[in-house]
Parts: sequence; C-alpha cells; structure tokens
Amino acid sequence: MRPDPKTTRVSVERIAVRRHAAATVVVVGNPNSGKSTLFNRLTGLRQRTANYPGVTVEKHIGTVRFDDMALELVDLPGMYALSAHSLEERIAVDVLLGRMSDVRPPAGILAVLDTTNLYQGLYLLQQLLTLHLPVVVALTMSDAAQASGLRIDVEALRKRLGGVPVFPVVATTGQGVNALRHALHEIPHSTAPKLPTLWRELSDASELLAREMPVTVPRIEIERALIDHDSVFYRELVERMGEGGTARIDAIRTQLFGQDPPLASEARHRYSWVREVLAEVQQKAPAIVTWGSRISSWLNRPVPGTIGLFVVMALVFQAVFAWATPLMNAIDQGSAALGSLVAAMLPQGAVASFVSDGIIAGVGSVVVFLPQILILFLFIIVLEDSGYLARAAYLMDRVMRSVGLSGQSIIPMISSFACAVPGIMATRVIPNRRDRIATILAAPFMTCSARLPVYALLIAAFVPAQRIGWVNLQGLVLFGLYVLGIVAGLLTALLLRKTALHGPKPPFALMLPEFRRPNPRTVFIQLIGRAMIFLRRAGTVIFSVAVVVWALAYFPRSESIETELQFRVTSAETSLSGEALRSSVVVLRNQAAAAQLEQSLLGRAGKVVEPLFHPLGWDWRISAAVIAGFPAREVVVAVLGTVYAVGSEADESTLAGRLKSAAWPDGTAVFTLPMVIGLLIFYACCLQCAATLAVIRRETNSWRWPVFAWCYMTTIGYTGALIAYQIGTP
Repeated sequence: MRPDPKTTRVSVERIAVRRHAAATVVVVGNPNSGKSTLFNRLTGLRQRTANYPGVTVEKHIGTVRFDDMALELVDLPGMYALSAHSLEERIAVDVLLGRMSDVRPPAGILAVLDTTNLYQGLYLLQQLLTLHLPVVVALTMSDAAQASGLRIDVEALRKRLGGVPVFPVVATTGQGVNALRHALHEIPHSTAPKLPTLWRELSDASELLAREMPVTVPRIEIERALIDHDSVFYRELVERMGEGGTARIDAIRTQLFGQDPPLASEARHRYSWVREVLAEVQQKAPAIVTWGSRISSWLNRPVPGTIGLFVVMALVFQAVFAWATPLMNAIDQGSAALGSLVAAMLPQGAVASFVSDGIIAGVGSVVVFLPQILILFLFIIVLEDSGYLARAAYLMDRVMRSVGLSGQSIIPMISSFACAVPGIMATRVIPNRRDRIATILAAPFMTCSARLPVYALLIAAFVPAQRIGWVNLQGLVLFGLYVLGIVAGLLTALLLRKTALHGPKPPFALMLPEFRRPNPRTVFIQLIGRAMIFLRRAGTVIFSVAVVVWALAYFPRSESIETELQFRVTSAETSLSGEALRSSVVVLRNQAAAAQLEQSLLGRAGKVVEPLFHPLGWDWRISAAVIAGFPAREVVVAVLGTVYAVGSEADESTLAGRLKSAAWPDGTAVFTLPMVIGLLIFYACCLQCAATLAVIRRETNSWRWPVFAWCYMTTIGYTGALIAYQIGTP
C-alpha cells in the first residue's frame, strides 16, 4: 500500500519542526536572580556555548522541546536596566532589539524576577514591556520568599502587568516549571501586552522625533537615545538625523528633563510605578530572625567579613593544590606510561619520538591542568551561586581601588596562584572592560604552580638551609618570590589604569543576594561547560606549541653522535655487566642526548641568543632551557636535566649537583648566587606559558594584549635578572 502523500508531508514537517527551533525566546533578569539556574532547568544538557561575533562575551543557547515544536532559549547576561554600560549589558540590549546578526530577533521574553527582591526586578520588567514583545514572567526564589513571610498576589500582579502570565517557580527543585513550560509553548502565538502609557512626556517626545526622522527608527531606540546620552542609540540617532541632529535632540532633552539628569528622572518615574505595584501585590509578614540571617548580617561587616573571606580563600587555595595534586600526578604518570608503551611498540626513531614526546606528551601537558581547572571553577561556581562571591567583591573593593581595580578583581587574582589560565577566565565576572584587561594582565604575575619546580630546584641547590631566628631562609626566599609576584601584578594594574587603560571608573554597585544553597545540577552543567571550553580552546594551542618544541629539540639528528654512542655502548658491554653496565649505559645515553640537543635547532638557538643573555650570567644551556620553557615553564627542569647530561627522569638532587658543578670554559662556576637570584626573578616575572597567552588572546579578542603582556613581562624579568647579577657580581 502506497503512503498517503499528505500524511507523509505532515510527518516530514513535524520532524522538521522538532529538529529546528520554531522561535527564539530570550531569558532576561537581574544578576543573581536565579536566571541561569532556571535556564539550565528548562534546557538540561540540550545547550551549547559560543561567542557573540567580534567579542568575548559567551552566548548560552539551549533548546526546550515540545511534542510539536522546539523553542530556542538564549540566556542573556544579567542586567539591571536597558541603559547598558558594560560590554555584557550592551550585548544583551542588542539581542533584545534584534540587532545581533547571529541571533534571530526574539519572538518573546522570559523575564526572571527574584521574588525576594521584586523592587529591582520590576524596574527592569517595566522597561522590557516597552519592547512590544510577548512576555512571560517567572518568579524565582518563591520558596525563600514564602519562608521569610513574604506573600505575592500573583493574580493581582498579572493584572497590573496587562495580563502578562506570571508563574512562581523554584528552579532548584523544578516546582512550577511545568506550568512555565506550557506558557513558553504559547509564546510564538502570543501578542505583546497592552499597558497604559506610564510616562506620557517621554512617549510624546519620542513620537515627535519619530515623525521627523528620514528613516523608520523603532520608538524604543529613540526613547533610549533621549534618556541615555552616552548610549550607542544616541550616537546612531544623531547620525540618522544628519546636520543639526545633535542640537535638535539636545533641545528636546532639555525640554523633557530640564536640569535633572535623564537617568535619574527615568528612575523616579519607573520606581514610582514599582512602589504602586508592590503596595498592591506584596504583603510582608514580620521579619523572622534565623541563624542564616544572623550569619549573613555578621559576614557583611568589614572585619568579620574580611576574616571570613581569607578563610574561604585559604580553603580554596589549599583545595586546589591538595585535591588536584593526586589527580595531576595520575594524569602525568598515565601520560608518561602511555608514551613509554607507544615508544616501545614503535621502531626507534623520529616517528616513535614524535608520537610519545610530541603528541602524547603534548596532550598530557594540556590535560594535566584539568584537575586544577575543575576544582577551582567548582569553588567559584559554588561561591557565585551561593551569593558569597558578591560579598567577596564588596569587601575587597576599597583595597583593590588603591591600584585602580575594583573588588571584582580579587577572585581572579587569587585564582591565578593555582594557574593563570582559570584566573584569567574568571575575569568574565568583571563588567568594566578596562578593569577586566588590567586584571588579565596582572594575573600572570601571581606565582602559579608551574613555577614551583623551578623555585624548588634552585632554592634547594643554592640557598643555604639555615634559620634566621625561627624563620627558615629557604622558606623566606620562596615567600619573597610570592610577594614579588603580587607586588609586580598590582603595580602593573596601577600603571595600566594610569596610562593605556586610563578612563572614568564606573561606580561599583551591586546587589548583595541572600545566601542560597547551590543546585548540584546547575553546578555540574556549568562545570562541564567550563572544562570543555578550556580543553577545546586553550588545549589546542599549547598542544601545537608542544609539538613545535619537540621538533626543535629533535631535529636535525647527528649520525656521528649515534654511531659514537653505539660504539661506546658495545665497548661497555664487553667489559661490564649487571648494575654497573646498566648505569654506564644510562650515562652514555644521557651524554648522547645532551650532544644531540646541543646541535639541534633548539641548542643552536640557545647558542645564537647566548650573547643576549650573557649579561645575566647564563650560558647557552640555560638560554636553551629558557627558550624551551617559553611555551610551558614546566619543561625547564626536564630540559636542564637533558642539557646537563642527567636526563629528564633524574631526581632533583642529582640535577642540583650537576648545576653546582657547571662551569664556563675558564673553570668559573656558572650558577653563582647572584645569577641564581636573577634567574629566580626572571621566572617570577616572565610570561612563559603558551596556554596563558592563548587565553589572553581569547578573552581580549585580540593579539595586541598577549603580545604586549609577553614583551612587558619578559622585559621586567630580564631587567630584574640583569640588575641582580650585575650588582651581586664583583
């Protein structure tokens, strides 16, 4: 029996509808309103993260599936009003107005309001209602509001909003979400709510300007141009009006607002309406004093709050090192074991070395960071969802302002002590672009875990293990290196804010949310997203660099060195046996490896740049190790072990002994105390991490800043090492 063409066509159309979203709905709300938690509840794992074109702001898109169609949800950055100041807020406004090329104009809005703070949420909602789009309101934190004695008349609120559907939900548990889903299903077929004109003067002024415009301009854009003189809408409106546009707009603004600041005038009008609505729909019971509210009040005080902040940060700092170390060691050992297994299976030569030392070691050098990334972001996500991150920014604001930053920079700076990569990624919470870039360029100065092997090697070998009073000298030197990184980072931020990033600092204002219990589902989804971003973007770059370093260290191969090695091994086999033979063969192979490295491209590069580093007291071997360490400073100890004929698998004590005995052709020691101090200063200040450069490139969306950071930090490190060596050397 042949299928009915009509039935087949309908089935195909239904399949197509299910595969492709019928419309786009944007999720809008204040920061810390539970917006992202609700977004994750509605979309689950059916979401993806990308970037808006030309900027580093992430675009979170999810899909809500129904029986007959699918909706595309776009989770916009948190905002308080349509007057956009930060980059994230400008992106959100552009998406709302259909001005973003890679996002379909929204068919409706899911407005997320925190039930415990409707005063701020209704201000934004009133502005959203002027966009003439279908709106559905989700009242989050309804359980917290009920527990605190706050009652909301949902039906009265719906009437005051012109019939807009209003749904109390608890995003963490899913309560009320099914009813919200049904309302979202109807958005493509809904109409915009009809509200009475709440600000007649502004409406009349925008209508007058609209009639004078040579082209059609949406009324909402004209209104935003009249209210916000610094907005992109004002500049576009002036350009569209042509000659005399500025004078005409300013005349209307003066007539409309007089001497009052336009934004303040808007706030008075809108908050007057908000107070009227709240008086009708909101009932407050007597405040209930709970242990949670007492703790929250206590932590908001300067002294207890600061102490609590340092305790929390110490816990985070300790966890990143203590919890990550076993996982990192396991990954490192697994990578090494896999490399050895592959090398044993393949014929000895370039292919085996490329697979084991290039590909496997390159991937391992990326994946080994993942435990730190996950643990650090786990804490950041939990602190952010619980409301504590906002308090940390508030408490440290005054301290950070002394160097030109805001309190929001403290978390990324502290995060960078584990690794600058997650620290730089954590700067996304900073709304001001100048503050964000200054923090990004200051973060690599923090002493990350990759510097510790170099510090431990040089301090143990050349700093006496003695005590000054009750303080260990070696520990004091290590502490001094940490302090040096902190001071250099803060001074860098201050210098940038006074020069290249000079500009008006916006006021640091934020709403302190109530302490909440993070939702495990939301935390897991965000954590997986952060991990994938790190592996996909930063990982590919550092992997490529690792392969390049392998090639530089491997080619060209000298046949004469290999022939000499085989001859000497054969000679040893005729005269030695057992452990003596094994030890002799290891020494011979290490010496051959050092000779191969010396004549390789990396070794030749070390000799080429040796005159540049000679004023620092470095020979070609140190220069080669430093060059190899620019992609990832962790490889420095292994390269030093190879060039000093010890081998990358040797322990630090053996390598330390070789470094102590290293000498110039005239017999003088290479590693003197002034040179070692200079080398430590160099590693404390120099930017030797391809992953960090890749993340700076990604977060700033330009190669200008990573190139500047590399040149700036290398110059500081070189200058510090030069001064230390020249002053300390007689």
